[in-house]
Amino acid sequence: MATSQEGSTNNTQEEDNIKDLGGKEAVTKLKELAEKAESCFFCTNIKTGLPLSVRPMAIQQVDEEGNIWFMSMKDSHKNEEIASDPFTHLFFQASAHSGFVNVYGISEISRDQAKIDELWTPIIKTWFQGGKDDPNITLIKVIPSEAYYWDNKHGNAVAFLKMAASVISGKTMDDSVEGILDID
Repeated sequence: MATSQEGSTNNTQEEDNIKDLGGKEAVTKLKELAEKAESCFFCTNIKTGLPLSVRPMAIQQVDEEGNIWFMSMKDSHKNEEIASDPFTHLFFQASAHSGFVNVYGISEISRDQAKIDELWTPIIKTWFQGGKDDPNITLIKVIPSEAYYWDNKHGNAVAFLKMAASVISGKTMDDSVEGILDID
């Protein structure tokens, strides 16, 4: 049985909505969307556990290489899970209708005091009462191996206007853009 994509949005719109990004441009897009999201769903225990473990995590930084940094308690379940299965999946949502990122990568746990000092903000004391010198702080660095994004081209206001015009005109005027983020 053949399936028809005749009515598919991808076939009825006039604009090209696929834009893969590589290198610095990919890192910039990842940084932009992740920082807008401020937090993500951080999934561990992917290969070794059923079900996988999911928890919200605050992003500390997306560095210039595209690595995503988090802080975590040394004795947390996620650190234990990463130690036995470093494969990690992150899901970001920057706003209700745009700025989605799906990142798959490998996590590393460290206790680099210079990096902790760099990333420290006073609000983090909520979780680490001993301050930035708390011996229970660890860093999690997620090194992306695959990433994909969904966003809009011109911001939420333009996307909304195009949707409204689409309803009135009967033409698909989707302002979305999506593609692979090749961080390497």
